[in-house]
Amino acid sequence: MRKKWLSLGLSLILTAGIAGCGGSDNNNGNGGTTNGKPDGGTAAPATETGQPVQLKYWTDDRHDQEYIKELINKFNETNGDNIQVELTVMSENYAQSVDIAFSSNQAPDVLRLKSANTSGFVKKGYLAPIDEYLTDDMKTKFGSLLIDDVNRFDGKVYSLANTGLTMRLVYNKDLFAKAGIENPPKSLQEMVEDAKKITDVGKAEGIYGFALNFKNPKQAFDRSVREILSLSGHQGLGFDLKTGQFDFEPYSQVIEYFKQMHKDGSILPGAEALDIDPLRAQFAAGKIGMYLSFSTEPGVYMDQFPTEINWGGALAPTLDGEIKGTSEIVSAGTWLGISAQSANKEAAWKFMQYMYGEEVLKTYHEKGFGIAIVPSIVEQAKDPEINGMEGFLVGEHDSLWPASPNVTPEGSTYADAFFKYMLTDEDLKAITEDLNTRYNAALSKAVEKGEVKVTPNPAFDPTKPQGE
Repeated sequence: MRKKWLSLGLSLILTAGIAGCGGSDNNNGNGGTTNGKPDGGTAAPATETGQPVQLKYWTDDRHDQEYIKELINKFNETNGDNIQVELTVMSENYAQSVDIAFSSNQAPDVLRLKSANTSGFVKKGYLAPIDEYLTDDMKTKFGSLLIDDVNRFDGKVYSLANTGLTMRLVYNKDLFAKAGIENPPKSLQEMVEDAKKITDVGKAEGIYGFALNFKNPKQAFDRSVREILSLSGHQGLGFDLKTGQFDFEPYSQVIEYFKQMHKDGSILPGAEALDIDPLRAQFAAGKIGMYLSFSTEPGVYMDQFPTEINWGGALAPTLDGEIKGTSEIVSAGTWLGISAQSANKEAAWKFMQYMYGEEVLKTYHEKGFGIAIVPSIVEQAKDPEINGMEGFLVGEHDSLWPASPNVTPEGSTYADAFFKYMLTDEDLKAITEDLNTRYNAALSKAVEKGEVKVTPNPAFDPTKPQGE
């Protein structure tokens, strides 16, 4: 696997094309200081009153919460600058909670950032640039991973990379064997058939072939349809990179198969109100044959929902069983950011610098919480020794994809519209055409306002999405 990690790191370096300068990073996760100042060159947090500097860190990650708690406890005990960090873990409505916190001047000091929320947070003025804190060593360590409209906006850096997430089909091997299924499905038609077989042999025991966290349709589809489409040769969020326009026709093809599973009764009853953690609990209990999700799952089943079932991860099925693209590595470019409202930005940076230390990042990968993409970590980290992780490791069919524009259409979103179709008998063609019209209208407005930039790429190759 080591060569594959190095290949990914080199690919990212070529993609970003940003050269750092000077030295190597000697911070091993200990929040080091120089002459009483943080290594970033700023003065240590003021504590004239003798009271600790209190920081709040918000995240919507649950799969790594036990490890993060350990890191924060260690930082609180050893940082030497009288800084105390309080962790808040959210599972749902994270973005909305952040909006409310900023509007009421109760924002956290440090936020978990992802590709899906960083741009919006920057536009809303929630984040503080971190350029002034970056040392030459950190520029060298992370410089190749600074990418416009991912972690750098208008020339200012707001976050640094840590890991990326692969997406896979998560399946119960015992239930597959019980249903007489030898291998995970290669095509969507096989997935529909396998889900029905598992349901037929397990329904009496409350076992069903398929499930997703449909309480939040967008989350459910973004961890499933996105993966299926990228492997099938299409951008996974409904955007056509060749034309520079939204085209949900490929997306609608996937939804047809999801609708069939619902019609067959192969989807876990009550999935319409299911969050991801209750879904995981049901899977850990052996009640779900398969679902699609991120490489966070092995960590979940090690710490959060320990299970004795025999399970694994496999490449998602494609539209026709043929791989015509690559599985998209997502959330690769951001991790932590500092609140623009924080009254303790220097202390927040001290914590952030500690979290980005070599030992922390290396252990984060080795524990299986994410797949390292920082070149210096890639070179030294061992493959995670965690049950199930072998199915999620980066391979020949995994790569980064160009970002798609984030727009807000008038009316329902693609996720809500397609999920409603799954439960009804509406006209799918009409739904798809309506989505194309509304999303492209929103895209035109966003381009006119200068909110997004779109450059069609007629030569785009889905087997080499970054052109490597």
